Amino acid sequence: MDIAIRAEGLSKRYGGKQVKDALNGVDLSVPAGTVFGLLGPNGAGKTTTVRILATLLSADGGEASVAGFDVRRQAKEVRRHIGLTGQYAAVDERLTGRENLRLIGTLYHLGRAATRARADELLERLDLTDAAGRPVKTYSGGMRRRLDLAASLIAEPPVLFLDEPTTGLDLTSRLTLWEVIRSQVSRGVTVLLTTQYLEEADQLADHIAVLNDGAVVAEGTPDELKDRVGDDRLRVTAASADDLVVLTKVLSRFGVDEPLVDEEKKTVSVPMTEGVGGIATVATELTRAGIAVADFRLSRPSMDEVFLSLTGPTAQPVTEGAAT
Repeated sequence: MDIAIRAEGLSKRYGGKQVKDALNGVDLSVPAGTVFGLLGPNGAGKTTTVRILATLLSADGGEASVAGFDVRRQAKEVRRHIGLTGQYAAVDERLTGRENLRLIGTLYHLGRAATRARADELLERLDLTDAAGRPVKTYSGGMRRRLDLAASLIAEPPVLFLDEPTTGLDLTSRLTLWEVIRSQVSRGVTVLLTTQYLEEADQLADHIAVLNDGAVVAEGTPDELKDRVGDDRLRVTAASADDLVVLTKVLSRFGVDEPLVDEEKKTVSVPMTEGVGGIATVATELTRAGIAVADFRLSRPSMDEVFLSLTGPTAQPVTEGAAT
């Protein structure tokens, strides 16, 4: 199997008042024609990893190659073979959407006819045709993100880096980008995806690596990572924040591990080993405690639970705000 992206022992340290290891020996191996998800809390090292692999940042240690080219010694060749969509849209607001794409095509020396055809194809695929003649400064945030993705695809690169490409997008725009990503992979493109939407990684990624504090703490397919948390989990959603506190105490008596708590969603989940009998006992205890429940279900672990179990509920940001 061809390996499109390989990293061995990548390390990076940021200075300033407090020295911080942004990466501490990261190893990655991404087969060609797959989606590789890179997950982790803010400050885990995801963006630092992408920047090193895309030749925008030099590693302090380790080696890496992209599309068969060494990122340090053959940086120009790497750039010829990749597309990159960063966390913020990198398009010229004074130009129209169509002019932005034609400019990128010209810089890649694609030829006038090929550039025009490719730009029109991408504008249609990303639902931007109607806005193609308008200056980008009139675009919404979602439209800019879609145009930025189109710009990264104009030269049909074999490797595509997507650093949180759907952050801030509405559901319709996210689904559009998902379809574009899937279509690229079906054509043999390799995608390295960082995302804060765990459902996105679950839907798109063939393989996932979880970063925490600059190191890979877990790796596998989405199903393999879910299996690490447990086969069946009882997930209960409290009706209020006060009920959540009591709910956590009650459920802590029934699971073999500490309960996982999502305060934002007011949800607590625990692995269950006693089947239907255990569920009935929990339901009785919740009623006895007077807890108002909004939802009560038994299911496989979610990617949210995988993430929380591997990284914990909090994370410290990297100094200078450079690496996420």
